[in-house]
Parts: sequence; C-alpha cells; structure tokens
Amino acid sequence: QVQLVESGGGLVQAGGSLRLSCAASGRTFSTYRMGWFRQAPGKEREFVAVISWSGGSTSYADFVKGRFTISRDNTKNTVYLQMSSLKPEDTAVYYCARQRGAGRSYDSWGQGTQVTVSS
Repeated sequence: QVQLVESGGGLVQAGGSLRLSCAASGRTFSTYRMGWFRQAPGKEREFVAVISWSGGSTSYADFVKGRFTISRDNTKNTVYLQMSSLKPEDTAVYYCARQRGAGRSYDSWGQGTQVTVSS
C-alpha cells in the first residue's frame, strides 16, 4: 500500500507562488502516473494536472495552464506542483494521487495540503 504525503501549502498573496510536494513510499513510484487535484469549500474535487511515469508527458486543466507546472523526481519518489500567478480562486485543499495508467482510476490519495490565496 503506497502512502502519499503532500506538503508545501500555506497562505500567499494573489500573484505569488508556492511549490507543493508529494512524497510517495514504496519502490514502484516510477511506474505510475501522478496527478494533482484540488477541492475548494463547497465544491467538488477537480483535476489540476497529471504527469506520466517518466515525466515526459503532462496535461493540465485549462484554468491552470501557463501558471502551474507539474514535475517529478523519480530518484526522490516525489511529484511537485509549482504554482505561480496565484489567484484567490486557487484557494483549496490540494491532493496528489496515483494513477495506474492513462484513463484508469486514481487508486491512492494523499491527505491534502491547504493553499490559501489572499486578495
């Protein structure tokens, strides 16, 4: 059973930046796609970004394109989400998750890290 632990959240002013990290346990990290999701108060969880096992392919939700960058370091079993030009509407709990393959479900989730963007 893999464990995913997010970190790096916090309070930032609009226009600022944060980098989230998600550390995974186990020896199979490099074989899985990894995604980031977020959930704002009173809203459903939504997809933010995903990265292939090698890091060579990424995909983003339209509302973060050009502002967020997903990356991974398989030597550290860690996936990152670099967030720039943050907006108050980016305020949410951010979760990382493991995906066994493109089009398949996400089967392991972290506990989340809070990101709050003040105006």
